[in-house]
Formats: sequence, C-alpha cells, structure tokens
Amino acid sequence: MSANDDTRKSEIRRAFGRAASTYDNAASVQRAAVARLFAFTRALPPAMPVRYTLDAGCGTGQALPGLAVRFPHAHRIALDFSAAMLAHVRTPGVLPVCADIERLPFADAAIELYWSSLALQWCDPAAALAEAARVLRPGGMAWIATLGPRTLYELRTAFATVDEDSHVIDFFPISHWLAAAGDAGLIVAAHAREPLHDLAADLRELLGNIKAIGARSVGDGRRRRTLGRQGWQLLQSAYEAFRLPGGMLPATYDLILLALRKPA
Repeated sequence: MSANDDTRKSEIRRAFGRAASTYDNAASVQRAAVARLFAFTRALPPAMPVRYTLDAGCGTGQALPGLAVRFPHAHRIALDFSAAMLAHVRTPGVLPVCADIERLPFADAAIELYWSSLALQWCDPAAALAEAARVLRPGGMAWIATLGPRTLYELRTAFATVDEDSHVIDFFPISHWLAAAGDAGLIVAAHAREPLHDLAADLRELLGNIKAIGARSVGDGRRRRTLGRQGWQLLQSAYEAFRLPGGMLPATYDLILLALRKPA
C-alpha cells in the first residue's frame, strides 16, 4: 500500500469517527440502501447453511438486526475500520472487529455470507473483492451495495459554477465492479443500479446531512480554501435548478447492488 493510500484511509477513518455520534440521525439513505439490498438478495441465498455472516464496513450496525432475522442460527461479525463507529453498535450477540476491508483478519473460506452496504465505495474494488472471495466458502455469497459515479451529481454540477476544485469523489461505475468481481473469481449472480435520494429544505441542511454521515470529500483533489460568501451564494443559486416541484432539494446517491457467488 502506498503512502497516499495510507493517508487517504486515515482521513476517511477520521471523518467517520467524527460522524459516529450523528450518523444514525442523518443516515436515511444508508437505511434505505440496507432495505434495498435485503430485498434485492431475497432470492439469492448461499448454497449451504450459514454459520458465519460478516458485515464488512458495518458502521453503527444498521444491517445487523436484519441479518439476524435472515440467518438466525449464524454467528454475526461486525467489522469496521472506525473504532468510534463500532462503539455505537448496539446489537447484542455480535462480534465487533476493528479492521480494514482490504485486509480482513480471517482465515480462507471462513464465512458463508459477506455483506457490505455503502462501505466498499471507499475501497479499491480489486483489493476489497479479492478479500471477499478469499474469506468466502465455496458456494458462499457476497451481497454488496456501493455507490456509482452519479452520486451527488447535483452538488458536482453546482460547484462547477463556483470553481474548478474537486468537491465530490468520483466513484467507480458498475462495469468496473463487475470486472473486479470476475478478476477475483466471483460469479455475478445479479446486479442492479438505482437512485436513492436524500431530501432537505435548503442546501445548508443537505450539506449538513452529508457531513453528519461522514461522507465528505476526502483525497488529494479536495478544496483547501474557504468558499467565501460570494462562492456560497453562487453555489446556492446553482443548486436551485434541482429543486423538486414539492419544494425540496435532492441529493442523489447512485446505488449499485451486487450479488456475487464464489464457485462451489
């Protein structure tokens, strides 16, 4: 791993650590993604009894109760690289593990169900899916929700009227994830792409929601100078073009859903 990768991961970890106490109150999109992923995978179970489920990038553990219902006899592992997020997991009977999705601390073929909702977009797809494939038993499934390139496109478009800085992270398209899955030796059982929307009365509230879940822009291209009053007014004015007929401002999340199977 390069020094730049280490620095970026440290910044992401700090961002989510700061957001841990506000995450659940602002995470409507994350809850919707969990629900969509459960519905998407209902007819795609692992090919054997499930002894272990792994929630990779569990955050505060929103998916854990649903995994308990789906697999009532399985041991549940909650993994996140933010200790602050793990401290907010309140689901009983769960083993918390603070570790990196790209470096899972588990033996080969150790689990039957790998779950990850809105975490892998912060990772290198090749590294994350290679680790998922390694720890899955043959016949096991990986159920993944991640984000595509149209995520926060409204914000990207509005900021383009202010300056040329990078304010929104460029996420990978679904074709990249499908290719990475194949390279990792995983079979794509199903995939889909659909939008999720966060809604707010004004731009300040919308940006506050993004900050509250830790999903701020991190990386070499982010702005390092303040926006200023004039810049803020330009940004607000540009974002008004996206206001919905009902009066709310949207922030779009480009949801990618994947069901991957490890060959038996």
